[in-house]
Amino acid sequence: MIHYQLRCAAGHEFDGWFKNSDGFEAQAASGLVACPSCGSTHVERALMTPGIPRKARMPVPAPAPEPASLPAAGGLMPDAVRAALQKLREEVEKNCDYVGADFAEEARRIHHGETMPRGIYGESTDEETEALAEEGISFARIPWAPRNDS
Repeated sequence: MIHYQLRCAAGHEFDGWFKNSDGFEAQAASGLVACPSCGSTHVERALMTPGIPRKARMPVPAPAPEPASLPAAGGLMPDAVRAALQKLREEVEKNCDYVGADFAEEARRIHHGETMPRGIYGESTDEETEALAEEGISFARIPWAPRNDS
């Protein structure tokens, strides 16, 4: 997965995750990338700082909330945010391989060149997440919103 800082024509900035740079280009050209603030599909990559791993201990990202903890429709979460998270889930499921509880081990194999580089998603324990961060392996935790059809 690749992370981009994006900006819409109205100047709103937001994050996007894609399988690769070609994936972003294809989705943006097809109007599939939309600003969560205004809905504009005129989106481009914004200037962002590079992600350079440090040898020192890297901070562990905060755990993502479980799906049950996300507010239900009509709750506190704005509809635009819920829609963006659902779209993110759809894109991850469509473009990445689900590796289940083997996420940490598969991330290591990819990092060390032992298996084909590709986008993956799955589950990991807090201990596995901390170990990946300490090893300088790039990953991200994202809120897993319920599907649109559920």
